[in-house]
Amino acid sequence: MSRHNAVTKAVDQATDSTWFERLARAGHVVSGLLHLLIAYIVLRLAFGDPGTADQSGALAIFADNAGGRAALWVATVAFVALALWRIAEAIVGPHATEAGEDNSGAEAWLDRGKAFATAIVYVAFAWSAARFAMGDGQSSGSQNAGLSARLMQSTGGKTLLVVAGLVIVGVGAYHVYKGVTRKFLDDLRNARGTAVTVAGVAGYAGKGAVLVATGILVVVAAVKADPSKATGLDGAVKTLAGLPAGQILLVLAAIGLAAYGVYCFWMARFARM
Repeated sequence: MSRHNAVTKAVDQATDSTWFERLARAGHVVSGLLHLLIAYIVLRLAFGDPGTADQSGALAIFADNAGGRAALWVATVAFVALALWRIAEAIVGPHATEAGEDNSGAEAWLDRGKAFATAIVYVAFAWSAARFAMGDGQSSGSQNAGLSARLMQSTGGKTLLVVAGLVIVGVGAYHVYKGVTRKFLDDLRNARGTAVTVAGVAGYAGKGAVLVATGILVVVAAVKADPSKATGLDGAVKTLAGLPAGQILLVLAAIGLAAYGVYCFWMARFARM
């Protein structure tokens, strides 16, 4: 048996594990809670309260006591499990538990790529949660600004930032498209109805719009050599706050992020895996 076939067989066997699937589904629950917390922070910002509107700000809420740090370790495990599941899907194809799934076409290979990209996101979430659980968490915005400042010292670094910003814009636009066209329903099994549709449409469209704003700011930061603008989600939200209709935009962003968080709970129960 070739090394490739051996790896594929091992991954197939791993995704047959009920416990592995349950841990991965728990990652969707944690992701839902994280988005709800970010939405809460954004809503408070809309009415003048301070806060950091990204995953680091949400995770920091739990870092001040032993019970909260224990919850962060649980979140770390769930995010790691979901990241590993996405890596498994990148290897064997999407919907690893569905017998007879055709994973040889161009669309399936695109889904593998999306699964791998999503795995990277969940690895980052797991790393952040673990850092806060150990009492060493840092603001994502500050880290992003610091990295951007270093990249801006060279033409190649600025180009990389522009490309990264455009990728984020593309991801955000895809989220909006997926929400408006209701393509997200293809990710669910036996889940239909007004509630899940509203949560999915509002959630994907709202989160996508915020991601588009985040990506645009990264491009602007690279062009203007201003790393303070490349602070990620928190920077995008606070830029919206400074616009003439900033409060309304922040409330809409909070509603969209909260709706996505609620949709994640449906993913935990009904996602095709």
